[in-house]
Formats: sequence, C-alpha cells, structure tokens
Amino acid sequence: MRYAVALLTLLVLVVSAAAQTTVTLDDAIRGIEGAYGRMTDLKAEFTQTAFNKSLNQTIPATGKVYLKKGGKLRWEYAEPTPQQIVSDGKTIWIYTPTLNQVNTGPAPEALAGPAGSFLSGLGKLREHFSVRLLNPAQPKDADGNVVLDLTPKQPLPTLQRLILAFDPNGWRLRKAVVYDQFENTVTMQFTNLAINSGLEDKLFAFVPPKGTATVPLK
Repeated sequence: MRYAVALLTLLVLVVSAAAQTTVTLDDAIRGIEGAYGRMTDLKAEFTQTAFNKSLNQTIPATGKVYLKKGGKLRWEYAEPTPQQIVSDGKTIWIYTPTLNQVNTGPAPEALAGPAGSFLSGLGKLREHFSVRLLNPAQPKDADGNVVLDLTPKQPLPTLQRLILAFDPNGWRLRKAVVYDQFENTVTMQFTNLAINSGLEDKLFAFVPPKGTATVPLK
C-alpha cells in the first residue's frame, strides 16, 4: 500500500509549454506553473522499477496511467502482476485479480494535496517544494532532459524527495524518481504521453467483478 500511495505522486508536474533552447530554473518553474490551468487530463504508458533498500530487491512493472482533474486517476499494471488502482476523487479502489480482492476506502489525503494532485495544488511550485536543478552546472541529463530536484516543505512518509526529468521541448515528463523516508525508490519512465485527450469520467469509476472480496483500506 505504501508504494500505491507513493505512485500517486509521480505525475504532478507534467506540462505543456513553449520550447526553449536555454533553460534556467526560473524558466522551468514558470512553464510548469503556467501550464496547470490549461490541462484537464493526461494518459501515458509507463515502465516502473521499485527498489527496496533494506531487502536490496528490485521489482519491475509496466502499465498505463490515466489522470484527470478532480483527483481522478487510473493506474493499470500489466506486469508482473495485473492490478488496477482507480479513484473518482472521492473513493479509491485497489483491485488485484489474482487475489480476487479489491481494497477500497476514501481517496487518500495525498490525492488532494501537492504530493498527489497533478492538475491542482502545484500551481505554485515553490509554495509546496524547495526546488533546484539537480545539477546546476549541467541542467540537462544525457537524454537532453532538464532535471529538477524537489523536497516537499511538508514531507510525507511516502514522499521525502522527488526527482523529475522533463523534455524542454514541450516540458513533458519523461522520468520520475520518488524517495520515501527509508530511501526506497520508485522510478518511472513515461512514453506516448497525451494531454487533454478528453478522458471520460466513467474511466475513473470501478465496479468490482461479481464474487470479488471487498476489504477496507487500513
């Protein structure tokens, strides 16, 4: 469950802005903050690597993600174990077909705050995070993405640090790394990202299949 909540943080800064050849920290922040009012939804494919430091264990995964204003989200994991994490902004469902079980409860508080909301709450980046370039001497990584290092001003157990890499040609998120309080990480890379494609609300509703056991979230 810790990883499920942590993953809600991963797309908070996906933006659409004018391409720039030289990017400063202020350029990036202005582009990110200015884009939130223009964005209503997004969808993307992702590959994920979850690393547990104490066990020295790495678990890969792949899937698709759909997000919409109002705290609506849908994470569909295809591998290694099929799973769906769905929220209509009020209720969250975590469905694991192999267990024939769905965990459900009120949407986590993180969905409504800067750590979990990707379309609202982060319109003022510096209000919620201490923001810097990961490497001020070399703002771009080997792929040409601008990399930001964010520390939440009110850290959560599931979010102590967030590193985000953006393609400066459109400011779309390409990679995200979430650190929790134990220095475990969840790393995600995004492809085929589409913004404002008109996702329908029914995508963010979940009806458990007949015979599925319902277990309250704890």
